[in-house]
Amino acid sequence: MQLAGQPQAPNIIIRGSGSSLAAASVQERLESQYEAFSEDSFVCVGDIVPTDMQEGFLRGHGTQVVDGQLMATVCGRVERINKLVSVRPLRNRYSAELGDVVVGRVTDVAGKRWIVDLNARQEATLQLSSVNLPGGVQRRRTAEDELNMRSVFEEGDLISAEVQALHQDGSVSLHTRSLKYGKLAGGQLVTVPANLIKRQKHHFNTLPDMGVDVILGCNGMVWVAPNAPPPALGADGEPEQAPPRPPATREQRAAVCRMAGALRALAALYFPIFQATLVDAYQARKPGLVDAA
Repeated sequence: MQLAGQPQAPNIIIRGSGSSLAAASVQERLESQYEAFSEDSFVCVGDIVPTDMQEGFLRGHGTQVVDGQLMATVCGRVERINKLVSVRPLRNRYSAELGDVVVGRVTDVAGKRWIVDLNARQEATLQLSSVNLPGGVQRRRTAEDELNMRSVFEEGDLISAEVQALHQDGSVSLHTRSLKYGKLAGGQLVTVPANLIKRQKHHFNTLPDMGVDVILGCNGMVWVAPNAPPPALGADGEPEQAPPRPPATREQRAAVCRMAGALRALAALYFPIFQATLVDAYQARKPGLVDAA
């Protein structure tokens, strides 16, 4: 059964001048991902979700009990966690969770806050009190700081941040108090479906063998940039403000483009995106191309 929003199982073809054994190994790993999906894993609205004659199952999101049977209310993939049965939509807007690492674009500056587009149902807010002041100074924000807000972030800037709070009206508050968060520059932004980003402990991935840093935003916005120079340590041993990123070399730009292409290939094939799949797709793409036929 093929759903309207479900990608067809592709024929994955890896071409390149590298080792045929290595290419076959990567191709086998990529194709094995599709073997994990059974035909009844995907349902349409109104389909009966099989519960395997399980007694006392729990109804999760995207389902409804009708005449004693569990029915899907959205098109998506069936997920089972112990007795909990839910249907995860194939295409949906990002729904924030506390502690999520996100990448967003500043759309407005007003009233001691920045408005940030996260590609979600609502725009998020970043309060002036939730950012690090230039130089890492810790003090109360003043009227002068409010007037100089555009010296920190201005309209159109890409930033990385963390979800600080969720409010009852669905709005999201962010913060960038850590030195790893802040303004992004000198790289490339790739947007993928948010449900392909696997929530994990580390979303800031440094890949020195490939020469790139990757920030996997839980909202589906992924930032790829050349490896940043290590921050200098202060007198107390704590890292100071990161130094300015030097201009990228030709080789670094090529590595960023290859990683961005690997991300788009994974999104086109509807594979989960995390460090292991990124490395496999990058290695497959480096000598040649990854084609979804």
